[in-house]
Amino acid sequence: MRHQRAGKKLGRDAAHRKALYANLTCALIEHGRIRTTVTKAKAVKPIAEQMITLGRRGDLHARRQAVAFLRSKDVVHKLFAEVGPAFADRPGGYARIVKLGPRAGDAAEMAYLELVEGPVVFKTRLPVGAPEETVTEKAEEPEAEATEAEADAGEAPAEEPEPGPAPSEEAEPELEPAAEAEGDSPGAEASESDAKQ
Repeated sequence: MRHQRAGKKLGRDAAHRKALYANLTCALIEHGRIRTTVTKAKAVKPIAEQMITLGRRGDLHARRQAVAFLRSKDVVHKLFAEVGPAFADRPGGYARIVKLGPRAGDAAEMAYLELVEGPVVFKTRLPVGAPEETVTEKAEEPEAEATEAEADAGEAPAEEPEPGPAPSEEAEPELEPAAEAEGDSPGAEASESDAKQ
């Protein structure tokens, strides 16, 4: 029985599985994004994030731990020189999984496992008694600052075109009413002659 043996087996023995995780993590650190199955991506994501946490620490012991798992000094150097410092301000959540749909050959669910880019956006909570009007006023202030910055730069803010007079109903061309009787249309005459023959 496999009691308290968490994690996916992926149809491999322990050594093969460990090598697979190391290779996928190295590829993710080296290229920034890899295409793999959803199951493998879910298994590798926490391992890759642990390696990036080691890269953020940056000390000698962390570097030795990373080399022991990843087995590639070039990838570890990139991890500690570029990837780790890039995520210095992000408190976790360094990778994301983007699902792509089934693979053509065997219909396995595929996904991108990629490193997150861009600045960290923290959600701020409003005070309990704050009215909603203050929130909308704060949201409108950056737009006003942007128009002032454009005016300072010498560029006039984009003006909205003035609405012209509404088109009158008399200007619209009148459509002729369709012929109601079947005998008035030429198609009806042709179908009657075909029926007689």
